[in-house]
Amino acid sequence: MDGKPYRKFVVVGGGTSGWIAAATLIHALKGKLAQVELVESDEIGTVGVGEATIPPIQFLNSILGIDEFDFIRKTQATFKLGIQFRNWGRQGHEYFHPFGPYGQSIEGVSFHNYWMRLRANGEGGELDSYALATVAAKAGKFAVPPKDLPPGVPGLGYAYHFDAGLYARYLRAYAEARGVQRTEGKIAKVELRPEDGFVSGLTLSDGRRVEGDFFIDCSGFRGLLIEEALQAGFEDWSHWLPCDRALAVPCENAAPLTPYTRSTAHAAGWQWRIPLQHRTGNGYVYCSAHISDDEAAATLLANLDGKPLADPRPLRFTAGRRKKSWSKNVVALGLAGGFMEPLESTSIHLVQSGAMRLLSLLPLGGYDPAAEAEYNRLTQIEYEQIRDFIILHYCATERDDAPLWNHCRTMAIPDSLTHKIELFRNRAKIARFDEQLFAEPSWLAVFLGQGIEPRDYDRLADAPAYDEVVAAVRRIGQTNANLVARLPTHEAFIAATCKAEALG
Repeated sequence: MDGKPYRKFVVVGGGTSGWIAAATLIHALKGKLAQVELVESDEIGTVGVGEATIPPIQFLNSILGIDEFDFIRKTQATFKLGIQFRNWGRQGHEYFHPFGPYGQSIEGVSFHNYWMRLRANGEGGELDSYALATVAAKAGKFAVPPKDLPPGVPGLGYAYHFDAGLYARYLRAYAEARGVQRTEGKIAKVELRPEDGFVSGLTLSDGRRVEGDFFIDCSGFRGLLIEEALQAGFEDWSHWLPCDRALAVPCENAAPLTPYTRSTAHAAGWQWRIPLQHRTGNGYVYCSAHISDDEAAATLLANLDGKPLADPRPLRFTAGRRKKSWSKNVVALGLAGGFMEPLESTSIHLVQSGAMRLLSLLPLGGYDPAAEAEYNRLTQIEYEQIRDFIILHYCATERDDAPLWNHCRTMAIPDSLTHKIELFRNRAKIARFDEQLFAEPSWLAVFLGQGIEPRDYDRLADAPAYDEVVAAVRRIGQTNANLVARLPTHEAFIAATCKAEALG
């Protein structure tokens, strides 16, 4: 065990992952407790396809003291109320996964149980009408809610779509202004201490050396430190998540800016659509066993809203995670730590949560094996919970029109996911685990959206008088409708508050 205090942290790799790591470290250390240096090469590109986020990114911005509208302007961002899924449960069907709750619990019982009680009597309407984010998204409306909403007025959960390259540039400016040293250069060798195998430094291709006490590996799929140097190992999840390639291409905006991401299932995978202020991001995540690269490119280009602005950019990956995200004096973030396809926009969140977890266990006093073990325990839990949520989209389907969907519909799934499905199917109960990223409304949206119908609901919902339940449910639906009617369009809100300057 190395008991010497850690005085220098080295981030290996730039892009979104590297600069999130550098920004959070320098903010926490205040330039006093330790130095932060980031090493990146201009010769090595970044993946940068993850342009959609989930609401916890607001916490990161808040911690860093980032002005929301300045961030929106400088990253060509738009707002995101959730994800629209097309053709997942079956061809021609769509549903919406909103950010935020469905209605309000009544006497401690989740709202959807009361809705199911009404539905059994032919009342209640569509569940979507009780989720404010869904109502606003379908109307193309948005406004940042006031910080001091009166009691009983629902808030509007939201995240962002942004240009990943501009976001990395934004965070770089933030980090460098606070003392992060950026070193440009290509790493030729990772140096290990012979006595214990810890990383002691990096040798660049021009012979320069970069020394450090603790290293954050943001080198992408390669895992330059965590895998190539320390051989942490990789847990392959492709038997559950068989998509192994993606093509990404931007196109011109051809419609009003929708305040949501769209995911459309195709025969061999799915296509994303992410509207930004200056363009629309698109991509096709697919399984190479069921479609050729050329066929995938043709499918992607045939389903764009506007003229493509570049050739499709290829990406190869294997779904899974490092067996150890923290090994010796290295923590892996982003693609170096694992890959979860961006179906639920978790890529940037996993970087953020990994960086925050590192801060909570930061070994400033020297190597701490207990901190390493706890970091790996929590990281494993988070990855597996997100993995199960993504698998749910694939396995809960009626589609039998293509080999990929036949495989996914009939494959064995993790026991943890089987438990959640059966509990919901039997009594509309959603199993919750400590610190789980996706809360009850998210699981509810995907369970019902993918066609998993409960056989019964929580019978405690039968306790209040039926007329009282009808009145309470109607009030929620009417409140949502009234609130959304007063909102500006998403496009108008951006134009009035945070429209980016035209790119030169």
